[in-house]
Amino acid sequence: MSNKAPRGVRMVITLAGKRNAGKSSLINALTGQEIAIVSDHPGTTTDPVAKPYELLPLGPVTFYDTAGLDDTGTLGEQRIRATRRVLYRTDVALLVAGAEGLGPEEHDILASMRELDMSVIVVFNKTDLAAPRPESLAYCSAQGLPFACCSALTRAGIDDLKQLLIRSAPPEYAEEPVLVGDLIGEGDTVLCVVPIDLAAPKGRLILPQVQVLRDVLDCDALGMVVKERELEEALAVLQKDPALVVTDSQVVLKVAGDVPETVPLTTFSILFARYKGDLAVMVDGARAIDSLQDGDTVLMCEACSHHAVADDIGRVKIPRWITQYTGKKLHFETYAGHDFPRDLERFALAVHCGGCMTNRTEMLRRIRECTRRGVPITNYGVAISKVQGLLDRAVAPFGL
Repeated sequence: MSNKAPRGVRMVITLAGKRNAGKSSLINALTGQEIAIVSDHPGTTTDPVAKPYELLPLGPVTFYDTAGLDDTGTLGEQRIRATRRVLYRTDVALLVAGAEGLGPEEHDILASMRELDMSVIVVFNKTDLAAPRPESLAYCSAQGLPFACCSALTRAGIDDLKQLLIRSAPPEYAEEPVLVGDLIGEGDTVLCVVPIDLAAPKGRLILPQVQVLRDVLDCDALGMVVKERELEEALAVLQKDPALVVTDSQVVLKVAGDVPETVPLTTFSILFARYKGDLAVMVDGARAIDSLQDGDTVLMCEACSHHAVADDIGRVKIPRWITQYTGKKLHFETYAGHDFPRDLERFALAVHCGGCMTNRTEMLRRIRECTRRGVPITNYGVAISKVQGLLDRAVAPFGL
């Protein structure tokens, strides 16, 4: 089960600290498996190592073992940057300290973690060699930092650390964010419109479509899936109007023409803008499209890397639609995967994908960063509804 849970719904737990603090031994102890290579030689871990795990009763998580944040040299700087990229999408960080306790380096790491507004647990490892220093324990108490004392070698304190991890989980992991369940009731019909085009994966539906259907089933509602060409027929055969129609954003204009105004309508991307982030902010970002000017640069963000097809949604279609809608001469830059530009201020707008392959923490952090630096942010589906003239109708089910 743990290995099959989508990456985007997993809580991310990252072990960080100086070299030779015992991070690799600790991740092996936490998972009960030999995941990371263990050595007394500092700097054994280079690239971040991921391990899916089922942390019950919390559910599926991913542990990351990372390179030491005190690494040196050109390669060391690259390893530190890789560690910081993982921290950027981390829900709970374990700051692992060795027998020497907390020093200036650990204090610097803690400051960086707090800037990212993440939950942090200080782990005093190697208690089989020495007890944590009293001044380090006093520092944690004074700063309100939860801490655990354990030994990766003897496994002492590992179960206590797991319980502390569960208690430190962000609220959204203790209480699942709402996808579609608050919009429908038992016995309702939800009509999902799924076009099959060149961008559709062969032999399967994309993850947002699958997750919406699963949520419909969990609500004891009826899920019906059609292509846009069969929508009119599907509406005709239903004995009563569906409680909700959810469509792929690319065909929202056609679907809106076929669905009566009395039937609530939204898109998969808008559902995910709420599920993974902050829908109100995304709607405000879409409305900022009206303010774009000649020469402005728009950031197109993709949470995963993929092979771009001839009419790619993020690289071709949306830039074309925004350009046609505004009538302005705009520049578009694409960032894929976990890359996010440091010079955000030069962008007039950020347009993000639905984020199905990333977690809510990273999406919220990206939204907060754009907001803090004065860059409006929206997502693909919200932006499409805006330029198609259907934004108000598509967000009406959420009271926006």
